[in-house]
Amino acid sequence: MQTTEWPELLSDLYRTHADDLAAVIAQQRAFLAESPTVVPQLDDVEAEITYLLLRHHRPAQVVEIGTFHGWSTTWILSALRDNDHGRLHSFDLVDHVRRSVPAELAGQRWTFHQGDLRDTIGEVPADTGYLFVDADHGRRFARWYLANLFPRIPSGTPTSVHDVFHLRWARPFTEGAEVLRRLKADSVPWFTAARPAARENLRMLDAVRAEVGITGARGTTRNPMIFFTMP
Repeated sequence: MQTTEWPELLSDLYRTHADDLAAVIAQQRAFLAESPTVVPQLDDVEAEITYLLLRHHRPAQVVEIGTFHGWSTTWILSALRDNDHGRLHSFDLVDHVRRSVPAELAGQRWTFHQGDLRDTIGEVPADTGYLFVDADHGRRFARWYLANLFPRIPSGTPTSVHDVFHLRWARPFTEGAEVLRRLKADSVPWFTAARPAARENLRMLDAVRAEVGITGARGTTRNPMIFFTMP
């Protein structure tokens, strides 16, 4: 079930952090132009929401599951830099991200954990304050992390899972379908700005973005990520 509280919160956050967000978008455009091997995963609005929620919640510890070339990593690190607070722990099988994240952005606020999460899960901070998941999108891995990772994350932690809504519904036998089934069973509301599944939410946020002059770093609009609070 979708929540009705997020649109107002996100509208307020866009207005509050418009100048900082515009600066990060300019930074990310430059990063992409200077990094031809980087393949971005997050679309514009879901990347901006991630940044805004991190600014709002000011977590001390952020966990990112799945980095690829570092597009989401640089968005998260930008929020922690602008908060002047927090540390990012990124987990992935491959280490492309080590070569793509700018050193000045990583600073002393980033730890990369390479390996299978099933082996490195003990390195997930007990006081995780924001969880970002964008890794293997198969049903088997989703079932594993729902049973093993989610119970380690404190109740009330803002959480996001990517690639859920590429259609109006989550594809059967996928990570997204498993996560939505779990949230429904736990009566956890969620929010998405996915164009196929929640066009009105995206239209509302686009109106606020236009109001404050935000145009996006990539020009991509599908935004399949969901956002929720850990029960």
